[in-house]
Amino acid sequence: MTHLWVRAEQRENEERAGLTPEGAATLLKAGIAVTVEESRCRALPIEGYRAAGAKIAAENSWPSAPREAIIFGLKELPEDGTPLPHRHIMFGHAYKGQPAGQILLERFRAGGGTLYDLEYLVDESGRRVAAFGYWAGFAGAAVALHCWLAQQAGGRAGPVSVSPSADKLVEDLRARLGATPLPNAIVIGALGRVGSGATDLCTRLGLPVTKWDMAETAHRGPFPEILEHDIFLNCILAAPGCPVFVPASAKTAERALTVIGDIACDPTSDFSPIKVYDRTTAWNAPALRVHGSPPLDVTAIDNLPSLLPVESSEDYAGQLLPSLLTLGSLETGVWARAQAEFERHMAAGGQAT
Repeated sequence: MTHLWVRAEQRENEERAGLTPEGAATLLKAGIAVTVEESRCRALPIEGYRAAGAKIAAENSWPSAPREAIIFGLKELPEDGTPLPHRHIMFGHAYKGQPAGQILLERFRAGGGTLYDLEYLVDESGRRVAAFGYWAGFAGAAVALHCWLAQQAGGRAGPVSVSPSADKLVEDLRARLGATPLPNAIVIGALGRVGSGATDLCTRLGLPVTKWDMAETAHRGPFPEILEHDIFLNCILAAPGCPVFVPASAKTAERALTVIGDIACDPTSDFSPIKVYDRTTAWNAPALRVHGSPPLDVTAIDNLPSLLPVESSEDYAGQLLPSLLTLGSLETGVWARAQAEFERHMAAGGQAT
């Protein structure tokens, strides 16, 4: 019998889940065994999974799970160097030249396990079957505005925290804006999931938004228009051939731009389109100041949807459930394509191709 083991997230500030209690009930009805670990931080209470009929396991007990179990989580595993013998479903961040990703692939090589990277679960046309993109965009735009508001007060952004709902997040930002003249924003990737979320947040607050997508960036730069906006929201994933939107020279260039929200958040990738920073930011310090006068802050939090954990979990889990229902046929469909991608990068030594 196919066995899905839902592990507790061990990443700080990560409350999302990739499977809801309702989804667990659906899998069980389809003949798939489901184990869900207890968690101190998951936004969806364990009682719902227990009521659905899932087996409950101790938090972080997945290393001792049966070898045939498929371990399912969202964010990275602890970087302890241990070999990985299981099959894992998660966001590995391992295929774009990231140093930590190459170490992860070495752990799979040592243990003989397999990575089904959630970013590479795609249909026949190459489109991802499930993505947190909309809520990443929505939350990322909110954090960028949070950073801009701190600048208007002469400082740098303080910590961000979980919001109980998108409506409450908008309400709080609207109150903070008050009578402040609104900034303008430019969204690149505006027609995608991430860009749609970012645009919606700005629109709900009345911010003027310039929406760019492939047509506007096809000439591959330079893009001086970005520097003419107060806030730039990057919603394009780093990939081979991605143009540079913000070169290193932007720090000292004449510009209105003071906040970059790198929602795609791939600063360590060789293909990052934003060249003024080199590391992610964190919930307790969301703004990285890369230039002082005029200020230029970059925000690049790599688990943005967890600011809205309930809505983002329910949305994502609903998208992913049809694929989870096919776990009994790993040699076909999305799982076969994901395994082929894993094997290709393993053969390439973990290097971006």
